[in-house]
Amino acid sequence: MLKKRITLLLSGLMFCSLLFAQGHAAKEKNPQSWYQLDTSYDGISLQKAYDLIQSEKLKSNRVIVAVIDSGIDTAHEDLKPILWTNPKEIPGNGKDDDHNGYIDDIHGWNFLGGKDGRNVGKDSYEAARVYYALKPKWDGKTVDSATLSKAELEEYKTYKRAEETVMGDKDGSEMQMQMLKKLQQSLQQADSALQEALGKKVYTGKELDTLTPQNADVKKAKARFLGIMKSNDGMDNTNESLMGELNTYISGEIEKQNTKSTPPEPYRAEIVKDDESNINDRDYGNNDLMASTPFHGTHCSGIIAAVRNNGKGMDGIADNVRIMMIRAVPDGDEHDKDIANAIRYAVNNGAKIISMSFGKPFSPEKQWVDDAIRYADSKGVLLVQAAGNDAKNVDITPTYPSPYFKDNGKRADNVILVGASGNDNNGGITASFSNYGKNTVDVFAPGVGIYSTIPGGNKYGNASGTSMAAPVVAGIAALVLEHYPHFTPQQIKQVIEQSVFVPKEEVNIPGTDDKTTLNELCKTGGIANAYNALEKAKELNAEWSKPVKKSHKKGKH
Repeated sequence: MLKKRITLLLSGLMFCSLLFAQGHAAKEKNPQSWYQLDTSYDGISLQKAYDLIQSEKLKSNRVIVAVIDSGIDTAHEDLKPILWTNPKEIPGNGKDDDHNGYIDDIHGWNFLGGKDGRNVGKDSYEAARVYYALKPKWDGKTVDSATLSKAELEEYKTYKRAEETVMGDKDGSEMQMQMLKKLQQSLQQADSALQEALGKKVYTGKELDTLTPQNADVKKAKARFLGIMKSNDGMDNTNESLMGELNTYISGEIEKQNTKSTPPEPYRAEIVKDDESNINDRDYGNNDLMASTPFHGTHCSGIIAAVRNNGKGMDGIADNVRIMMIRAVPDGDEHDKDIANAIRYAVNNGAKIISMSFGKPFSPEKQWVDDAIRYADSKGVLLVQAAGNDAKNVDITPTYPSPYFKDNGKRADNVILVGASGNDNNGGITASFSNYGKNTVDVFAPGVGIYSTIPGGNKYGNASGTSMAAPVVAGIAALVLEHYPHFTPQQIKQVIEQSVFVPKEEVNIPGTDDKTTLNELCKTGGIANAYNALEKAKELNAEWSKPVKKSHKKGKH
């Protein structure tokens, strides 16, 4: 699955390498918002893009970008001014003023909420849901594939794949769990010692760096924590955040182990109380966008559009955007119905770009999502999707939502799939965790050590993942659309794809030490670039604006 816990600490097997870490080798440090710098940093050349906008005196038009995610800190100093506000809704009157089925949807909607105000935080994993849903029909059955209909054969294969995913490598899983628990215990002990030494319960990596302990155990604890924070470009992040991410991850892994013998809890059903089997039952949820898990959505939103040039925290990529938050991603795997309805909500309320940093290995109601993607296309909406963080080739092992339609195998041309890149200062051009695919992934974009807004009103921190790369591309797409509002989704995608920065050197195949060129890992062979995109938009706009010559040949009468 695309992990919602998006620090490098929690990707792949990095836990194991950090288990006995006593520090981290010094390396050149990237500037705070390195990803916005020029191509010498493998960044997106954002300042050059704004210089071009100024020199060309390009007129700016406001763009609504929907972020389908875990929620958002609506009170954050760098996000509050750029939140989309529903012009047809009167705040706080408890009425559905615009008659769209959603009461007081002022800044978006929460499809993971109940009418009683409760919200889904933790949820199960789709593999387990699929496995236990199909188990009564297929478990222990002797199956002759030749006798099955096409639909039955597909269902049976899905069941077997889900069974393999859920049951997995029992010995290997138990060993990993033991290592994770040891790491958890080790860090908890280190954290406790550091809290006492610093005289505070919550501290940042920078604050920890100033500590000069005399006690050997505290020295060791400091080295361990700093090693992890530095390796994740997380010196602005806190011990509380780090331990929270770790504990959440381990809880999820424990739940995966439990599903080997026990069906997953119906977390969503008990709170949302809709008819999950009916895609037309859409009037559910509530308007609580912060809920309990807004880190991920807050961070992604800041990348796209945090207020620029206000002297606070960091600058978003696009300067004339309103963010519409649609909460549909829990701590676990999202449900197809919620994603389909989230896309439709975004489209119906004026979003022209949708940023989607989530994914999972199964999609039992993929047709619902496909229909929503087609609906978005019919209304001129571009979807930007994270490729996933499992270091897998998604040409072979798909992640969902997939850009390929279930009914005909064709690819949606209003979807951009994004892998994560870094640079020499943070592990290389290709992020070690990023999914890839020569035919399926469209572009790479910066996704390692990305500095952005985090919950807390005025807080900022780093995070890593294709979850961060997707909003980088969504921000570039919004910047293009601001100045070329007549572009279709397909034209915006073409602009981004034809303007990538192509690295000269070979790159690592994610998850390995093997080398290849980037064009073997994605369709374009390059990294999205804001300046190049605006240059290409200007060029293609001139070409697309040329009048079509009419034929003067005489026909037969």
